[in-house]
Amino acid sequence: MSSVAEERGAAPRRTRAPLRSHFTFSSRSESIEVDDAPVVDVPDETVPLVGAIAFEADQPDALLAPEALRVALPTARVTARAAADLRARIVAEPGSAEYERQVAAVVARIAEAIRSGDDLRKVVLARRLRVECEAPIDVDLLLARLRRDPEVTTFRIGHRSRAGEPTEWIGATPETLLDKRGDRVHSLPLAGSAPRSSEWSVDQAAAQGLLASAKDRTEHRLVVEHVLDTLAPWCSALNASSTPILTGTSTVWHLGTRIDGRLRDRDTPSLTLARALHPTPAVCGVPTAKARALIADTEGTPRGLYAGAVGWSDGTGDGCWMVTLRCAEVRGATAILHAGAGLVASSVPRSEREETSAKFRALLDAFGVDEA
Repeated sequence: MSSVAEERGAAPRRTRAPLRSHFTFSSRSESIEVDDAPVVDVPDETVPLVGAIAFEADQPDALLAPEALRVALPTARVTARAAADLRARIVAEPGSAEYERQVAAVVARIAEAIRSGDDLRKVVLARRLRVECEAPIDVDLLLARLRRDPEVTTFRIGHRSRAGEPTEWIGATPETLLDKRGDRVHSLPLAGSAPRSSEWSVDQAAAQGLLASAKDRTEHRLVVEHVLDTLAPWCSALNASSTPILTGTSTVWHLGTRIDGRLRDRDTPSLTLARALHPTPAVCGVPTAKARALIADTEGTPRGLYAGAVGWSDGTGDGCWMVTLRCAEVRGATAILHAGAGLVASSVPRSEREETSAKFRALLDAFGVDEA
């Protein structure tokens, strides 16, 4: 029997083909390439999955379900061609003065919470840079330049923006949210940062200053406690290094703590554990719900995949998920860069804004431009 539409001569209704996308993930120990795979709205954690989960619970994830997943040894990190002169307009969103005003307002809220007995202790406030180029951005070249730093994991994922337009998310993150192999789990939370310098003495002074910073160690301790408290119910054994260690990318020093555990159930999927940990106080705050609400009110624009988690799961439970940091959302000739700073009661607005500038450097260097 023909449908009413067919009887009237209208074209039959067609089911929209599922959105397909691609994914690249490369660290010093492994590499993954997925050229074409369907995007899934409700992921099945018993099958291979790659991609990213969003910062906000109400924003879409970008998870793909490839037919098969091959985790290979890392490819050689070839030297990318030198940065060419790039004519670009850079717009800060918000500008430096407005961001410092926002920081001051959030710090005042934290200080008032402490005085009144409220439990708000930390908020990670981000800002954005809009890089507007004269020609479409060469994403392959950007990714090659980011991969020059051996201390980061680079990633690239096809996505659709909130307006539905095709988007590429690329980045170079130093932070391991959760790595699971069999019954072993590992996390390396990072919190507390200082810009690096090409001058050795200045660089070492920055590193030692970070290690000695009471503000940064307080910020870092909140993140470590969150990871330990979250993983504890899943683990029969759980250990953390007694003091923070220095870990650095080419542009930023971080305080890090190595956390290792043994799972009670080795079949627990890595994505389940990553979702339990996400978002950590390194990208959100303490407590999570209050910090998230304050971030939404202050930043005004959803973060999307920034400050989420990016990685893979092989369907047996094993997988690796990194915090989605040092990233850019590329659409044609425009890129939106994201960077944040962790705020506690002793934070200084100018210092926090300078911290975000240091975190922007890796991506801006890849573009061959300067924030100024």
